[in-house]
Parts: sequence; C-alpha cells; structure tokens
Amino acid sequence: MPAKDIYHETVKKALVKDGWTITHDPFTLRLTKKKLYIDLGAERLIAAQRDQTKIAIEVKSFTRASDVKDLEEALGQFILYANFLQRLDPERCLYLAVPEEIGTSVFEEEIGEILLDNQVIRLFTFEPVTEEIVRWMP
Repeated sequence: MPAKDIYHETVKKALVKDGWTITHDPFTLRLTKKKLYIDLGAERLIAAQRDQTKIAIEVKSFTRASDVKDLEEALGQFILYANFLQRLDPERCLYLAVPEEIGTSVFEEEIGEILLDNQVIRLFTFEPVTEEIVRWMP
C-alpha cells in the first residue's frame, strides 16, 4: 500500500467538516491482477433528492521544486484512476485535492485552467491550517 500524502488527515478532516462521510481509507480498485489505491472515498446525503453523492479523492501536496512535474504526476494518476473508477464504480466521481495555495498558483494559471476548462480534471482546494475546503472546481 502506498504512503499517505502529508495532507491526507487534513483532507479527511476538511471533508467531514464539509458534511461528507469517509467510507474508504484508502479506496481500493481491484483489477484482475492489480490493485490501485485512491487516497479516500466519501459520500454525502443529498436531502432534497434522498440520494447520495459518492466521490473518491486523490490528495496531492505539490512539494517538489517544479509545480509542472508535480502536475504531470498528479494528472497521470488522476487519468489512470478516473478511467478505472468509471469502469468499476461509475457512480463515484474522482477529485484531486490540493492546498488552496496550489489551486491559485497552478490551477488559476493557463496550465491548470486548460485542464479545468476541458474537464480533464476535477479538484477541490483546502486550507491546511483550518482544515477546511475552500472551493470545488468545477
């Protein structure tokens, strides 16, 4: 099983504060001969619809000297996991969780905006100190 990101527990707490129930830690995708581990699985009841929204979350801290290298790795994982998740649990939507600072420095710049505009990636940002979700994109 892979090591947890430095913000793993922070994101769990932020999701719970936002009304989510953590259902998996980690969320395991079982293939015929391989296993993939997405950091978290969560659900939230939508009262008006009496339905549940299900998500899986991959947490990334972007700690390297190059944001582009971190983005390349995160994007590769996101695409891999999203495709397998679509086949194995199509009701669950994958999100990338990044600190708000990264949301601003990477995803409000052209390189990240293109990924969001083309709906290649979904993400939410969180504030590490207050352990709160700041925004969902898109």
